[in-house]
Amino acid sequence: MDRWLADDRVVRASALLGALAIAFSSILVRLSHASPSTAAIFRCLFALPVLGVLAWLEDRRFGSRSWRDRRVLVAAGVFFAADLILWHHSIEDVGAGLATVLANIQVVLVPLVAWAVLAERPGRRVLAALPIALFGVVLISGVLQHGAYGRAPGRGAVFGIAAGVAYVGFLLLLRRGGSDLRRVAGPLFDATAVATVVSVVAGVIIGDADLLPGWPGVGWLIVLALTSQVIGWLLIMTSLPRLPAAITSLTLTVQPVGSVVLAALILSEAPSALQLAGVAVVLIAVITATAPGVRALPKQVLGFRTDQRPRTRAVVTGDVAAGSADQD
Repeated sequence: MDRWLADDRVVRASALLGALAIAFSSILVRLSHASPSTAAIFRCLFALPVLGVLAWLEDRRFGSRSWRDRRVLVAAGVFFAADLILWHHSIEDVGAGLATVLANIQVVLVPLVAWAVLAERPGRRVLAALPIALFGVVLISGVLQHGAYGRAPGRGAVFGIAAGVAYVGFLLLLRRGGSDLRRVAGPLFDATAVATVVSVVAGVIIGDADLLPGWPGVGWLIVLALTSQVIGWLLIMTSLPRLPAAITSLTLTVQPVGSVVLAALILSEAPSALQLAGVAVVLIAVITATAPGVRALPKQVLGFRTDQRPRTRAVVTGDVAAGSADQD
């Protein structure tokens, strides 16, 4: 594995494949016709057996993790459940493609959280990216036009931003709990297990949890769990921390762009011209915030150990995770 990860071409291909896998997340949620809470529950639940086996293999090789190392992942799972449910509501209101773009505003928000929590002032590009991103959100929300795509695009934009905020908490906590870069499955398993339980509780409270989804919906949810929650996230968590900032910046745009294109091709979603302009504006903000030369987040936030520091500390995206920024 270590020799495999030493090959830059393999690492870059892994990052790209991970981003593409996650780009299908919102499409699969729509195809399942599951409620927001139901999709969150089974995306996580069906991923647990595979992640559990991989986590067990990691423990056999590197030793068991202490509770001190794992407890932060409980909080990460809570944030992840909130992110998924909010994001799935956004998908219902504004469509799979636009909801994914909205969730990626977290790339701009993470440095601001670091500023608030650790008093680490972000660079000028990050500060400049925030108003750009917010302007893009306004365009996507449809408030400046009549006939915007989506059954409730304004509400979908609110859900999308809220999902991005929850995603920030998930990413930062996941990185703290996964500071040992040799282990990716273990931290992801812990957070996913907690998110499963929290999603069930939230779904019962909200009243939209279906604990016995029918076919073919359950089939789409199985595909969602295996492709996005397992393959996509493992590839991203393994590759992005090892990539140069320039490649990371471009990789972060693959998921939102891919989701918009796939939603148009598979689901016949047709955002308005202004909404597509909003997509472009948000992507400009993402690239601005993650471009080479932007100061990396402080290591205290990302939780990297000094003896295993990756070559870049950018943050991750949309449904992912990231050597920089994810689900959805």
